[in-house]
Amino acid sequence: MTGVWALVTFVAVIIVWNAALKRNIGEAMILGFVAVCVFALAGGTEDGWSAIGAAVADAMQEEVTFAGLAFVFMSYLLASTPVLDRLIDLLNSVLGRLRGGSVYTATVAGGIFGAIAHVGAAITAAVGSVTVPWMKRAGVRPELAATVAAGGAGMGVSFPFSSTMFILVGGLAAQGVMRSDDIVKPLALAGLWCLGYRLVLAWFLIRRNGIEPIAAEDRLPLRRSLRSGWTSLLLFLPILVPLLLTRGPLAEALGTYSGVGDAMKKPVTLADGTTLPPQPYAMPDVISLITWIPVLMIALVLFLGRRHLPRTTAGWWSTIGRAAPSFGVIGITIVAAFSASNLLADLGLAGQLETVLSGLDAPAWLMAIAIGVIIVAIAIPLTASATMAAVGPVAVAALVGAGIPAPVAAAAVLIFASTEGASPPSGAPIYVAAGIARVDPVKTFLPLLKYYCLPILAMGVLIAVGALPV
Repeated sequence: MTGVWALVTFVAVIIVWNAALKRNIGEAMILGFVAVCVFALAGGTEDGWSAIGAAVADAMQEEVTFAGLAFVFMSYLLASTPVLDRLIDLLNSVLGRLRGGSVYTATVAGGIFGAIAHVGAAITAAVGSVTVPWMKRAGVRPELAATVAAGGAGMGVSFPFSSTMFILVGGLAAQGVMRSDDIVKPLALAGLWCLGYRLVLAWFLIRRNGIEPIAAEDRLPLRRSLRSGWTSLLLFLPILVPLLLTRGPLAEALGTYSGVGDAMKKPVTLADGTTLPPQPYAMPDVISLITWIPVLMIALVLFLGRRHLPRTTAGWWSTIGRAAPSFGVIGITIVAAFSASNLLADLGLAGQLETVLSGLDAPAWLMAIAIGVIIVAIAIPLTASATMAAVGPVAVAALVGAGIPAPVAAAAVLIFASTEGASPPSGAPIYVAAGIARVDPVKTFLPLLKYYCLPILAMGVLIAVGALPV
């Protein structure tokens, strides 16, 4: 159980160093990774130093590492130009009269984008790049704005048809537990339950934090804001272009023309030894939303705000220098989080938790709670897809053994796994949202646990036991 103890130590070190001793989250994440390294060097892996080096190298190459830093730079560029201010003026002209309109928009947009894109960090990036600054302008605290943006990331897993869903149902279909189509309706309804909860939460947060409508004197008439800021609507292009190139008829035509679908992915081996056949590549495999959204947005801001940006090398050096502190904290935190996650996987965390899970024998309600907690724990260092590949079929089988129908059990397990984006300290959407909001990520940890992670875990349990029908 080396991996389990390493995970417990990793989380404990971060909590003590950051929460108890009030030290920087970057320092806490580095020490947490060092603690995991101790387990690797003590015999948890065959070659501890090689495993540590590979874990760090993989973390440095993660696209989320690039995206987190890119969004920090993008936010500084936007702050240096009136482009985003004009877009927010336009949005306020339409929705500013609603109390908490920006929070509701962020929540609904997260659900819509999640049902299309299914990538947690991309959902946060696409939705948060507009709604986080808007929420801040409307009086929402930066840490709360980042929390709302990151909390919506899980809707990519809680709606059909994510890659995570296909990994799970592919294994279940191969074992004869259920047909692939059986999951669609239960998961769609489960996703709507989760979206409904987030809307209720938005209503609660708006009233608890005293978020008021934008004052009439601070709202421009629609005609005036549209006349002066119509070009700011182009900020949606960096979101729409990658989306159109990876989903829908245009993506299919482009994939066929380029021959992308002719190449095949490697087979996926599930925890029980079942090997899924290789699948053809698709456009989302070759065009990354989370990489191209910030790149295209930076390019567009450079064009739209060119009159307000530095024109000399010294000016650009000064602009980058002002962003340096945020680069340091977020960059170190992301690299340390992913390095620890990679090393925990090498220590056999998923397999060890699978052993615990397969040995459970309890009533349906207790089984649902136990499996939910285990999957949430696994999803802290791993992605939802990796979690489902490791223990998903075993978790569904355990719930079926407790008398829960297989499609309902599968939907509940996916809801449990959807907490990955709101599970500190390793959830990638947390750092994307923090980068956009320019806030210390640790300030979102407790709100995310309290408002998203634990309630979504509870909803998964209620879905499993039939209290929330799907």
